[in-house]
Amino acid sequence: MFYVKNVPTWERILRIVMGVVALVFAVMNWSTSGLAVGAGIMGAMLAMTGLVGFCPMCAMVGRKLDKGH
Repeated sequence: MFYVKNVPTWERILRIVMGVVALVFAVMNWSTSGLAVGAGIMGAMLAMTGLVGFCPMCAMVGRKLDKGH
């Protein structure tokens, strides 16, 4: 792999759930709310970082997983 996972399992699950909720909100309100575009982008990013296990913003601030050592 080209990256080191920096998001713990519990947070990955939370990111996926929140991302799907945001995407559903965006789809349901796409034509009526300007907020839907932002929610869609945020939801897609949350879901992707949850699925992959790597968050670029967390890596920029130096976050690393505790391996239990």
